[in-house]
Amino acid sequence: MSYIVEQKINGRIYLYEAESYWDKNKKQSRQKRTYIGPKNRVNRSKLKPKTNILINKKYSERYSQKVDETKKYLQSYLHNQPRIGIFTGTGLGASIGAMSIQTSIAYQDIPHFPTSTVQGHHGRLLIGALQNIPCIAMQGRFHLYEGYSPREACFPIRVMQALGVKILILTNAAGGLNLQFRAGDIMIITDHINLTGSNPLIGPNEECWGVRFPDMLNAYDPTLISLAQLTDVHLLQGVYAGLSGPSLETPAEIRFLKTIGADAVGFSTVHEVIAGVHASMKVLALSILTNIHNPDIPVAVKVDDVIAVAQAATPRLADIIENVIAKAAPILLQTSPSNKPSGF
Repeated sequence: MSYIVEQKINGRIYLYEAESYWDKNKKQSRQKRTYIGPKNRVNRSKLKPKTNILINKKYSERYSQKVDETKKYLQSYLHNQPRIGIFTGTGLGASIGAMSIQTSIAYQDIPHFPTSTVQGHHGRLLIGALQNIPCIAMQGRFHLYEGYSPREACFPIRVMQALGVKILILTNAAGGLNLQFRAGDIMIITDHINLTGSNPLIGPNEECWGVRFPDMLNAYDPTLISLAQLTDVHLLQGVYAGLSGPSLETPAEIRFLKTIGADAVGFSTVHEVIAGVHASMKVLALSILTNIHNPDIPVAVKVDDVIAVAQAATPRLADIIENVIAKAAPILLQTSPSNKPSGF
């Protein structure tokens, strides 16, 4: 797939026809360029049949190409088609301890993969099985506040989709807003409020990935929620507010979030869910409430404390994930015919 690249040299803009490819020896994406000419002298209409010069469409094509290249790279490590994709949040890398690991790959060794820069995120992709169901697990995710775009942050979702993942299990560390909750509680996310100001579906729609306007009525699969509740009757339920971060919330922001119906707040998950729904995946999301925000009695939050509380809840979270997968296993291969995650 070729595309147009603009390069400014000494105040003038020149056009090149570029083609990306994966260098297996150097384990990195490389680019082959062919010079076209000065931008102000090139008849762009003549280039359209040969290359795509619309920037947003060009980016979309490059993005899907990268997904395909990453998929092919990971397929060389797969013995079976993965059916479940798992994301672990801050301090929660051990929540997939029961997983039988076949292969562990550092993010930096995977073609086109972003890398985790946040404390508490290991930065490894694991291939293996849970309850004899083939899985892919991410120990560490990517956030907007690290400088990634929504599409970049959701790149692993698209790779999982390409590999055949049907169930997406997301975990995160979040701040509690509901004063009935306690630090260390685990909350099933039943709905979310996207306050990041962005969306991973902005731009040209890849029809082979999903519909232009995916319905979010049952973004969090009711059947998976029921299975989680059967696994642990003490699980809470609530609405998650997704912010971009990295600055933590002011007391006034906490009051606002409580007013609009949020029970927990964090800097991840909402974009992954949107991409997962677009990909017709069934989604389950679990928040470890690492602290409880009371705007009338504000307390400073320390990252080390957040990680400590998350790690303490990890064994319970691991049991929930393992048991949900065990209960879902007999009916896992059933898929929804539309973009709407429905009951099994």
